Amino acid sequence: MDNGSPLLVIVDGANVVGSVPDGWWRDRRGAACRLRDRLAADGLPGHTGPVEIVLVAEGAARGVEAVPGVRVEEAPGSGDDLVVELVAGAAGRAVLVVTADRELRRRVTELGAEVTGPRAVRGD
Repeated sequence: MDNGSPLLVIVDGANVVGSVPDGWWRDRRGAACRLRDRLAADGLPGHTGPVEIVLVAEGAARGVEAVPGVRVEEAPGSGDDLVVELVAGAAGRAVLVVTADRELRRRVTELGAEVTGPRAVRGD
């Protein structure tokens, strides 16, 4: 799919942050801010074209501000449901969802999105 828009990268913040046992649970908002800042600095490593990055925050990670290069969407309930909603609203666009959640991967691929795991944006 290519309608001239940059690749839309939707990051399941809770899943990516939770993929490394580095104490994130003590400060969920701080962990989400660190992920946001890494995304803003590094974009999507290995991808040469333009990207639009959306970080989905939920629960105690809400309240993270957007920064240049990363839009933050706060889920009023389930972050997974918001990710699916964003994918559904991007019809005609190339979309990449970053998550390791099997059920979320199934839901978004049914809508035409590609998926990749947390390592794609963790920088390790």
